[in-house]
Amino acid sequence: MTESTANRESHCILIIDDEPQIRHFLRISLKTEGYELIEAESGEVGLSLCARYSPNLVILDLGLPDMDGSDVLANLREWASVPVLILSVRDQEPEKVKALDLGANDFITKPFSIDELLARVRTQLRNYERYREASIEAPAVFDDGTLKIDLSTRTIVVDGERIRLTPKEFSVLQALMLAAGKIVTQSQLLKSIWGESHAKDTHYLRILIGRLRQKIKDDPTEQYYIKTEPGIGYRFVEKFK
Repeated sequence: MTESTANRESHCILIIDDEPQIRHFLRISLKTEGYELIEAESGEVGLSLCARYSPNLVILDLGLPDMDGSDVLANLREWASVPVLILSVRDQEPEKVKALDLGANDFITKPFSIDELLARVRTQLRNYERYREASIEAPAVFDDGTLKIDLSTRTIVVDGERIRLTPKEFSVLQALMLAAGKIVTQSQLLKSIWGESHAKDTHYLRILIGRLRQKIKDDPTEQYYIKTEPGIGYRFVEKFK
């Protein structure tokens, strides 16, 4: 295990991965961006460091020597809301869905593009800063000049024109917007909006997402606002900056 000084004035990232070469690669890439780093090669050490330093983001591998990464995640979610980005060679949809249902904020499969990983890191840190002090009752507004969503007034405006959404369309958009940058699984959406008995009715969700994209003028091929994670779920995306 190696540690850098956890500077509270900058973003601190905890890497939990048993592969030295991966940690080395991430260390170089993330330090170049100005992040403070803490590193652990096992789940137990990672949990201990997370409790000690309260990092702003955790990058977690699922294949650890002492415990499965999903168990680390489940343990972490019992007491911490820190964003967790899974970085794993496991690329099967059930593994991704399980991790996301356990509370992971995002999932990247190895091998990976460092530019994509850095973009996902920026998104998670930005969203964490934006929402950590907010409560569910607090007004939430998204406005990029083309699309404006005001959750407090339930107002949706596209190109200056107010549009109407059905209650379920609004509920889905609200759920995705409040978790901006985070994958929301199909089962999470179906259970929370349609109920437990509809947890597997993914066709309902696909139809609704299609209608919602049409209303907010979100090209399904470009997916500027609502991005599909095939077989897993959806995320509300602000263009990576």
